Amino acid sequence: MKKTYIFDFDGTLVDSMPFWEQKMLNILNSAKVAYPDDIITTIATLGDAGSAKYFREVLGVKYTEQEMFDMMDEYGIPCYRDKILLKDGVKDALIKFKTQGISLNVLTASPHKMLDPCLKRNGIYELFDNVWSTDDFNLPKTDVNIYINAVNLAGGTIENSWFFDDNISAVKTAKSAGLYTVGVYDYTGRAFTEQIKEIADKFIYSFNEL
Repeated sequence: MKKTYIFDFDGTLVDSMPFWEQKMLNILNSAKVAYPDDIITTIATLGDAGSAKYFREVLGVKYTEQEMFDMMDEYGIPCYRDKILLKDGVKDALIKFKTQGISLNVLTASPHKMLDPCLKRNGIYELFDNVWSTDDFNLPKTDVNIYINAVNLAGGTIENSWFFDDNISAVKTAKSAGLYTVGVYDYTGRAFTEQIKEIADKFIYSFNEL
């Protein structure tokens, strides 16, 4: 049976988490609302729409969701389009996987308007069979169904599917869905490294290890 690999984007394939964090914190800082230290971990699986909703309903941000989307785009689109680079070893690993006949797919909370230009500029977009945003499923990465649906759409089976992510909540959910999970180190999530190691089937600090 053909293997199916599903990769997160931010913090896994690309070194984007500092930019992604700033995209979100700009809104909270501008709104002058208090937020917990682990806010980024909390919202990282929600996507832009889910994060905006969380900001309004939980943190009390007064901006409309559209105003928040506009603020995210103003900062984020130029960063993803022009600045953000692949993490070390990613392209070589993907090319190797592709030559082995593995189905390569992306599943991320980032919207296509940031995701697609970044993958294309970094020369790896064409390596993927599918590039999905959570917007395509209308589900967060904390819902097991998003992984089951992605595997089915990729034409794979759960028992032959691997999922790569730097976020502890996503790794935990994908594992509960039955996928083989690979935790990926990212500096911005270093506080959760040991916890991810305990949950994931495998943990890597760099794609060079693969």
